[in-house]
Amino acid sequence: MVEITIKLSDQLATTFGATPEARSQRLKEDAAIEEYRAGRLSQRQVGEMLGLDYWQTERFLAERNVPLNYSPDDLEADRATLNEVLNRP
Repeated sequence: MVEITIKLSDQLATTFGATPEARSQRLKEDAAIEEYRAGRLSQRQVGEMLGLDYWQTERFLAERNVPLNYSPDDLEADRATLNEVLNRP
């Protein structure tokens, strides 16, 4: 595991939380959201980063109004897979 250190003034650090643990969690969550929005992290990687299961990750993203990275191409691929599994032409 890699540890990352960010140095901020005391006054600025308090905007991210009251304790070092709260600040660390907030910055980790913010980074996960931004990387997910940019397409550099998958939903599963967000969950792994934050120690959340699938449904907790879904809820975490929804509560923060983060749209799912799911394109029309993804929908078509899922439909094709479903049709294959169900043996439909």
